[in-house]
Amino acid sequence: MYEFIQKFHSGWAYLALLVLVIAVVNSVIGLVSKKEFTAKDRKIALFGLIGIHTQLLVGLILYFVSPLGLASLGQMSDKMLRLTSMEHPLINIIAIALITIGWSKHKKLATSESKFKTFTIFYGLGLVLILSRIPWSMWL
Repeated sequence: MYEFIQKFHSGWAYLALLVLVIAVVNSVIGLVSKKEFTAKDRKIALFGLIGIHTQLLVGLILYFVSPLGLASLGQMSDKMLRLTSMEHPLINIIAIALITIGWSKHKKLATSESKFKTFTIFYGLGLVLILSRIPWSMWL
């Protein structure tokens, strides 16, 4: 069971990151080109939100069944264990919270520019945080 969840978490990460990158790029293009915020733009951001939340749920399950997760919290001197048991989950939860805040804030905004700006800032920060704490040596 652990190996299936681990492979799913790693595989889904490619899709979740791709959709999140598309959402960030779309919001930057919308902001720079001053285009009108449409239903398509909203759906792109929503797919980014759904993809990253699915990744979070699978990651939380993995955290509690993995020998590299909760069970290794006491071994903070090992850089890889610290990354997988503390830094990766904590920073990614913060990143996903930022993405969720960006989604929530955009619903209250009236102008296209402010919606694109909100997505650019919050989704962009979330993406940077996620990319900063991926255990690249284990993932690639």
